This record gives sequence, structure tokens and C-alpha cells, in this order.
Amino acid sequence: MSIFTSVEVGLMFALMALGVYLSFRILDFPDLTVDGSFVTGAAVAAIMLVSGVNPLMAVAAAFAAGFIAGTITGLLHTVGGINPLLSGILMMIALYSINLRIMGAPNVSLLAQDHLFTWIRQGIGGTWSIMIVMVAFVLLVKILLDFFLKTEFGLALRAVGDNHLMITSFSGNIHFYKVFGLGLSNGLVAIAGALVAQYSGFADVNAGIGMIVIGLASVIIGEAIFGKKTIIRTTLAVIVGAIIYRIIVALALRVEFLETGDLKLITAIIVILALVLPKAIAKQKETMRKRQRRLRLSAQKGA
Repeated sequence: MSIFTSVEVGLMFALMALGVYLSFRILDFPDLTVDGSFVTGAAVAAIMLVSGVNPLMAVAAAFAAGFIAGTITGLLHTVGGINPLLSGILMMIALYSINLRIMGAPNVSLLAQDHLFTWIRQGIGGTWSIMIVMVAFVLLVKILLDFFLKTEFGLALRAVGDNHLMITSFSGNIHFYKVFGLGLSNGLVAIAGALVAQYSGFADVNAGIGMIVIGLASVIIGEAIFGKKTIIRTTLAVIVGAIIYRIIVALALRVEFLETGDLKLITAIIVILALVLPKAIAKQKETMRKRQRRLRLSAQKGA
């Protein structure tokens, strides 16, 4: 995969990373539904495109399907009282069968269909057309998400993950916020699935395996490099983190002894490094700072 292609694909996966950021960071909910809802978005979009539906409508339908999947996960947790991790796992397993039902086969080809990216290539043309459109679309989603998270409802949603007792003290309905947040999260993930299916020319029922790890890797890489002081900065960091992740994978696969089948291993190593390196660097800086302080104190005593 070339670096250029990695950036294009990274922009699509950035939407999934934003969804994972909502559930993992904002709601503090380890949502494994992502592995299923990514394929649900791809499956819904693929079947609608094969049926001759407008590609934009197919993407919108993918978002709705992902939103419903996330909502059910939220209801399993809030109404059913099931552990968050188990709720996501149960929904992920259920979605595998549902996705097979939607597609009617393990794989649906889109090579002979008109889709969003054939429109872009025919309408705008040029090598950069898809990247320009994707940059504009991802930035639009980011701006809307930033705006939403600064509204009264968005602030309450952020508070649910940080301090749910405060929301309870204000008579807020924590369950509603969690269900809506998980719905929105998986809706974004499903849009990413719909776009990736159209870009790659097929929807596959196994395409979602490991998506939650890729999403977490994007979030962690972005936060490690750019920090997370404000919402605007963090969402931008998540988007850039998704692109950097794709570039790292593309570069890693150019190493002679690594193969495409090593992708999961590469992902795990990237996540481990993204988690460990910032802590190691911070610890090193703290050690250096303490050493310099001791040297200054020794110098003052000597004087």
C-alpha cells in the first residue's frame, strides 16, 4: 500500500476512530460492538448499492444501521444490567449473523457498481479528488462533533464518562446519555465501514475483526503526539492518529520479512509502543528534572 493510498484510507478510518473516541474516552465504555457495526455499515451500503440506491442514501442508511446497533448495546447495558464489555461482545456476535443475513453471502462485490468514489472520480477527476473530498468530509464531521460536544447535551454526555454522579445529582438520565452516545459512536463506525467497502470494491463479513484495536491505536497515537487539552485538539489528534497508523502499517509491510498476515501483530506492537513510549519519555524527563534540581542544590551549598 502506497503512502498516498494510506492517507486516503486513513481518512476513512478516522471516522471510525472518532466513534471509538466517543465510546472509549467520552463515555468510558469499552465497546466491542465496533467490530460488528463496521461490517454492518459496509453490508447495508453494499446491498443498497447493488439494488441501485443512491450512494449518499446508502451511506446515510449505514449510519442509521450502526446507530441502531450501538443503541441496542446501550440498552443491553443500561436496561438489561449487563456488564459493558459483555454487552459489546454479545452485540458483536449477534451482528455477525445479522450482517450475513443482510448481505446474503459472506462477500458482496461492488466492482461493477457505481458508488461514491466512482462519482468523485468521474465528477472531479484527478489523482487528488478522493483525498480532497475525504478531507472536507472528515473535517465537516469533526466540526459538527466539536460543536455537539460543546452544547448543553454534549457537555452532559462528557460528564457521564467523567463523573456520572454529578449528572445524577442534576436529575440527568445517565442511561439515555449512554444509549445515545453509543448509538452515535457506532453510527460513525458504520459510515467508515460503508466508505471503506466502496473504496475497496467489496463488503466482507470478516472485515470488522480487530477494528476496535485499530480504533484504539488511532486514538492513543493521536493523543500521545498531540495531547488532549481541548476537545477540538483531541478530535484533530484522533483524525491525524488514524492517518499516522495507516502510514506506519504501510511502512511496516514494506519490511521484507513481514507479510500481510502479520497486520494484527503490527497493530498490537504499534498500540503497545503508543502506550509505553509516552510514559517512558515522561519518566525520563522527570528523572532528568530531579537530577538537575539536585545538582543546583549541591552547587548552592558549595557556594
